[in-house]
Amino acid sequence: MSNIKVRFAPSPTGYMHIGNTRTAVFNYLLAKKLGGKFMLRIDDTDTIRSKKEYEDALRDILQWLGISWNEEARQSARMARYDEIVAKLKAQGRVYACYETAEELEIMRKRLMNKGLPPIYDRQALNLSSADIARYEEQGRKPHYRFKLEPGIIEWDDMVRGHCRYDAANLADPVIIREDGSYLYHLPSVIDDADFGITHIIRGEDHVTNTASQVQMFAALGAPQPIFAHLPLLTGREGKLSKRLGSLGVRELRAEGIEAMAICSFLAKLGTSEAIEPFYDMDTLAQTLDLNKLGRSQPKFDEEELKNFNTHYVRSMPYEKTFGRTGVDKEFFDAVKGNLTVLSDIEEWKTICHQKVKPIIEDKALTDLAASLLPQEPWTGETFNEWLSQVKSQSGKKGKELFHPLRKALTAAENGPELKTLLPLIGRTKAYARLLGQEA
Repeated sequence: MSNIKVRFAPSPTGYMHIGNTRTAVFNYLLAKKLGGKFMLRIDDTDTIRSKKEYEDALRDILQWLGISWNEEARQSARMARYDEIVAKLKAQGRVYACYETAEELEIMRKRLMNKGLPPIYDRQALNLSSADIARYEEQGRKPHYRFKLEPGIIEWDDMVRGHCRYDAANLADPVIIREDGSYLYHLPSVIDDADFGITHIIRGEDHVTNTASQVQMFAALGAPQPIFAHLPLLTGREGKLSKRLGSLGVRELRAEGIEAMAICSFLAKLGTSEAIEPFYDMDTLAQTLDLNKLGRSQPKFDEEELKNFNTHYVRSMPYEKTFGRTGVDKEFFDAVKGNLTVLSDIEEWKTICHQKVKPIIEDKALTDLAASLLPQEPWTGETFNEWLSQVKSQSGKKGKELFHPLRKALTAAENGPELKTLLPLIGRTKAYARLLGQEA
């Protein structure tokens, strides 16, 4: 195909969570791999719940993740276009008014289910006379509108699920306009996808039945049908969707120090037959995208697994990928990265190694001895062990009574990075002074 174009269409009714972040990542990677365009579409038809702060936050998160867009649109600016299309569909008999209340529809649904029948709308509204409609309007009822599905088999080849087949007789005519005149998701999304030339739609498998209805909507508009891919939904560690998973915000993960590309790498491979491994740029990750490797079962998302993966990601990170973020040179970074959990942990190492530290001396005899045995530079990778062996031998101390006083003298802290790694970074001048109890 040429002119490949995908879209990410969030509703700004809340902050980005891990589920819709995954959808954004897959769409962006597909556009990258196929050399296409990525569109950001703000689905803000819910005027009550949509808020600018949510939209601003999702834009910020997308940019932080490394996701940029070539084009953008918002549904609230396209109401006249939706009205235009609905008017045409009404004239064609594909959109019709219904006057049932929510309570009446619920009674209808329960009655059908009690009979063992699918809870499908019975289209009684198509039989209303002018007198019936006048009576309802006198009662103050306002209609909602449905899209009329044509009988027959609805089919498409899904990039994840394979061949999909639905009988329209088993589907209810979807409501497209509420009683208050506001649009639901179904038809505006199709109109937008048709108008903006969207060629591929990647979204969660909870939209599969929507897709069946929307296939007929594309046909009613005379628009080409996009290629669909429905991703299995994430589940929690306990095997079911959890409130925590549904609301797990990327803002919170970012604040905890989780790397953007660690999130993208993790989500892109979760639920596939491939190993989850670190990727340090979107272009490289995109070339590995293969939707055929996605399993049909719902992958389990474990926040702790992501955090552990982030640790692996940081410890494997090339120095060049930290440019402008750490304030240390390559030698320092390579020395300490094996001890980092998040990249910001490097601040603790910088403070200990580069700032003045007021040592805590709790065994002066031991630290004085350690200072006297401290070898001259240059030091090698074996210097620490050789020095410690001498201190241990001459002091007769070992374990905590040996390590603890040395750590508090060298770092002024109870715990922290490994002394073996720290000592060469601190350097002999600072280490010698601190062992003698001098601030350095």
